[in-house]
Amino acid sequence: MRWSFPIIRLMGIQIRVHLTFLVFLAWVGLSDGMDAGWGAAVSGVALICTVFGCILLHELGHAFAARRYGIRTPDITLLPIGGMARLERIPERPREEMVVALAGPVVSAVLAVIFGLVSGFQFSTMDSYHWAWGGFASRLFTINTGLLLFNLLPVFPLDGGRVFRALLAMRFDYQRATRIAAAFGQVFAVGLAAAGLLLPAPMLVFVAIFLFLGAGSEAAQVEVRAAARGLRVADAMVTVYTVLPEDARLADAADLLVHAAQHHFPLEDASRRCVGLLTRSRLIEGLNEAGPLGAALAYARRDLPAVHPTQLFTSAYKLLRESGTSALPVEGPGGELIGLFTEENMGELIFMERAARSKWLFWRKPKIASA
Repeated sequence: MRWSFPIIRLMGIQIRVHLTFLVFLAWVGLSDGMDAGWGAAVSGVALICTVFGCILLHELGHAFAARRYGIRTPDITLLPIGGMARLERIPERPREEMVVALAGPVVSAVLAVIFGLVSGFQFSTMDSYHWAWGGFASRLFTINTGLLLFNLLPVFPLDGGRVFRALLAMRFDYQRATRIAAAFGQVFAVGLAAAGLLLPAPMLVFVAIFLFLGAGSEAAQVEVRAAARGLRVADAMVTVYTVLPEDARLADAADLLVHAAQHHFPLEDASRRCVGLLTRSRLIEGLNEAGPLGAALAYARRDLPAVHPTQLFTSAYKLLRESGTSALPVEGPGGELIGLFTEENMGELIFMERAARSKWLFWRKPKIASA
């Protein structure tokens, strides 16, 4: 995820912290310090860090349950609104998805019981500051109980929503189950946002936006995987484009952008190997900083993985998302550049596949080329 950085690796899982989490932590410390003194600021920051430790254990519960079914978890990212475990793939068997989804709430339930025993199961409000362990534990009991109940709501993509999707998948196909669960989750998110605006409660609005976008994003990914099943990179790669030499200037790429409507500019050496890929956004950034005579290679991405024509479409799509770019070079058997796998052409092919299948049509997939 962008704007996040690694802090530690646990059991082969990279733990990352999003930059906004540090901003949130600073805001808690400053606001608590201004309201009740710096002792309260230390207490508030310690509480937030402990809460996110609990959230990390919650996400590790998902990760270890997924590992049972041979599903890796490359990383877990901590954000101000919680944690996100990025699974290598989502279990498509409903029972497996239910186990993985419920593993996190089980961890939260255990933590709530532990802190409840320490505090005497006393719920605590957040409008007072107590450094004493009993008060600290009561707040952690309250927060973990709240997180448990919230995550069990049948709202996709929360854990309860994933259980809801799994139950629907026992009756409907996986795509339809996801569409229904995502639609229900987005309706709930709209209601939550309205409540947040009326109260007013900005955090509710923020959570609602996260739920709405998360449900839509995951539903779209499921649709992509279904439509792309069996397709290869060769079915969607761009084969008509202009290649720039590695010593090209930014003005050369700008000329192609204006006159050929080309948005991705591969740079290759004398052996036809791709040494960098310049995108439209990086081109504009380079023109602003270095001017038209600036070296194109200096603003090109040189760390992008290459894909191959016979590679599965879904595998290349995963690489594209993980690389944070809109295009990847396609290499031939000898390592030479033979095409571009772009987000735009990928979307066009998915659209055509879905349209064809919805009408029970069969069509010969041409090689799609950019204008």
